[in-house]
Amino acid sequence: MSSQEQAPLIRLENIYKQYTLAGETFNALDGIDLTVYHGDFMAIIGPSGSGKSTLMNVLGCLDQPTSGKYFLDGKEVEELSEGKLAAIRNTKIGFIFQSFHLLPKLRAVDNVELPLVYRGLSSSERRARAKEALTKVGLGEKMFHIPNQLSGGQQQRVAIARALAGIPPLLLADEPTGALDSKTSRDVMGLLKELNAEGNTIVIITHDPNVAAQAKRVVRIQDGKLTEERTEAS
Repeated sequence: MSSQEQAPLIRLENIYKQYTLAGETFNALDGIDLTVYHGDFMAIIGPSGSGKSTLMNVLGCLDQPTSGKYFLDGKEVEELSEGKLAAIRNTKIGFIFQSFHLLPKLRAVDNVELPLVYRGLSSSERRARAKEALTKVGLGEKMFHIPNQLSGGQQQRVAIARALAGIPPLLLADEPTGALDSKTSRDVMGLLKELNAEGNTIVIITHDPNVAAQAKRVVRIQDGKLTEERTEAS
């Protein structure tokens, strides 16, 4: 069975996000329809002001649309309480940010463990998952280093390990190479491609065409509207 024959991981139906400024209403998201299947590696690309950050916030359950329907892993999410949305963010989505968001005084393994604390996992299970995730991203020998003992690329690998440790259905990456030099960016994108080859579903939000070109699907957002530019045959 191909991925497209399975139930989608994400389905957005006619999503609008409206803002009112100086008495005028505008659509940051203007009737978005989007389907993401299990195993997809999608890049959503657009310039500043195109709506891509708003779309990322909706996908990540960080913000709710004004209207439309959002299904994640088969569940409609936009009507959920903040508590249930927080639970979805903790269990269904692994976030990877441009600025890493590591706690500077915590070792890599402790940073990776942190989201698992809210799952109620035992300390031994948290540590085992964190070590496994750090080993997967090539940092098995640096798991007891604090962030300022690591390069920018290594810090982003810690952030990716933190996203992986919860074993979420979706990895959502916001400009994951934006703070890195070109070589380190290639290394991080190579790691994300490896993770996708292992079955992880990845959606990248980016303004960089070189980053987008490495995804299997490229979707462009402009003025709050989506157009799919390229899909690789599976």
